[in-house]
Amino acid sequence: MADVAERAGVSVSTVSRTLRGLSTVSPEVRARVEEAARELNFAVSRQAASLVTGRTGNVAVLVPALDAWFMGSALSSLAPLLRAAGMELNVYVIPDLAERTSFFERLPARRNADALLVFSFDLTDEETTRLDNLGMPVIYVSQHVDGRPSVYVDDVAGAHFGTRHLLNLGHRRIAFVQTIGASGFSFSSNERLLGYQQALTEANVPLDSDLVVATQVGDKRGTAEVLGKLLSLREPPTAIFAEQDEVAVAVIRTLRKTHIAVPERISVLGFDDQPLADWFDLSTVAQSPSDIGRQAGELALKLIADSGTDHGRHIVLPTIVIPRATTAPLPSPQDEQEVRDHP
Repeated sequence: MADVAERAGVSVSTVSRTLRGLSTVSPEVRARVEEAARELNFAVSRQAASLVTGRTGNVAVLVPALDAWFMGSALSSLAPLLRAAGMELNVYVIPDLAERTSFFERLPARRNADALLVFSFDLTDEETTRLDNLGMPVIYVSQHVDGRPSVYVDDVAGAHFGTRHLLNLGHRRIAFVQTIGASGFSFSSNERLLGYQQALTEANVPLDSDLVVATQVGDKRGTAEVLGKLLSLREPPTAIFAEQDEVAVAVIRTLRKTHIAVPERISVLGFDDQPLADWFDLSTVAQSPSDIGRQAGELALKLIADSGTDHGRHIVLPTIVIPRATTAPLPSPQDEQEVRDHP
């Protein structure tokens, strides 16, 4: 900083005020200091700056994986937002129990970040309390957590609208395929099941537990088994609502392998609107992880800048049904006979 000050012809304190973005520096002096800093390849030491400001200039993100479509889309909008605000992004990936235990024992985000974004985790009460005691804003993303800042889509409403789309097409035997797996997250799954049930109840369609099944993402055998269960019912479904697009696509592939036409015999609806939904012309309930990441980042910056900001604020984003080629009106008995005659 002394070298920058000498080259710019100002004091060290002026260099400090300039590089911290304070408004007490004139535009002319700011330009001279910034030019001198560029010429000397000067970079601000975040560690040294944090001793003065009490802030690290970092935002930490806790995620179960990076290879998921949702995470990649959310982080791709979050990172530029933070960079524009002069902040850096630290990502902690904890894909298994060992990594999770280590993270909550050490809490490496403590003193290394100004805020923590927690993406898609079922946390225990003890883990939530540990995060409460970090002494920094903790924002929960893609989930609602009572009394704590949260950013998420309305999964209940999304599944409600999706189920209503199928009901409006005349379907009454609508199956729901839940997702199970090792991600350690069930919030969206439970909310989407609730929305499905609410829509059926609203339409005076009795709930049938036999129509609710579960499988893992990417499990071909599991998908075949749950479809076998549904198709073996005395009254099999005429529509299937899968809580994730990946599962919906697996359902379509399995149905077509068994020469069951989609949507002529069975309509299929997904949830998310991943790129593969467009590729497969899949009807789906769309959410925007990019908007979720952006909103979470903006909320984090507000909480960092002003500790008086509402720490129990919830930002709920909408979903929208995207009808494509995999949902169609309930076939009439005559249509079904034609399909049988000309599969």
